[in-house]
Amino acid sequence: MKFFKEHQNNENRPAMEAYMKNKFTFLGIRAPERNSLLRQYRESYGEPPSLNSIINIWGFEEREFQYIALTFLDRQYKKAEIERITLYEQLVVEKSWWDTVDTIAGRLISYHFLKYPELIDEYSNKWITSNNMWLNRVALLFQMKFKEKTDQERLFKYCRLLSESKEFFIQKAIGWALREFSYVNPKAVESFIVETKLSPLSKREGLKKIEKSR
Repeated sequence: MKFFKEHQNNENRPAMEAYMKNKFTFLGIRAPERNSLLRQYRESYGEPPSLNSIINIWGFEEREFQYIALTFLDRQYKKAEIERITLYEQLVVEKSWWDTVDTIAGRLISYHFLKYPELIDEYSNKWITSNNMWLNRVALLFQMKFKEKTDQERLFKYCRLLSESKEFFIQKAIGWALREFSYVNPKAVESFIVETKLSPLSKREGLKKIEKSR
């Protein structure tokens, strides 16, 4: 997208790429400027005319375009058709890293499952047993927006299933998911952490809010 490429910043680019372990090419447009440019873009050109247009934006090489595509998808979540879950799943396994996966899990899929709860069993059970680490992470994190609607049994079951994982991003996700649920039911979370063999990272993350409240 020429509009954004015209604002490439080669001074910012190396640091941004290094922060993402040099897994992606960047234009060097930091978030505040990117958001400002996105507002300008929408004022001049409007919203993308179709879902395929957003998918095309996602396909550009520079990482900022994945962020822009997710912003456009986020603006549509209330009117997303039930079948869009297949697109969200596809985006999780494409160009995968925590920055996009967590947005997809914690916002797009979370809101989608709140709107279409009949999808939860099929997809979350598939993801938690997948060989793809990022789908595992989504299964742990998709209830981030659920608050009191969180399925405690499912959350604890999924944490147990992946409790022996050596992957940093899985250990971190277990702790993060437990910490979010501790805002709703701290006693249940603390009991679960005490009674379950979890990595030190997962325990530390899961107990952060509880220990801070003491």
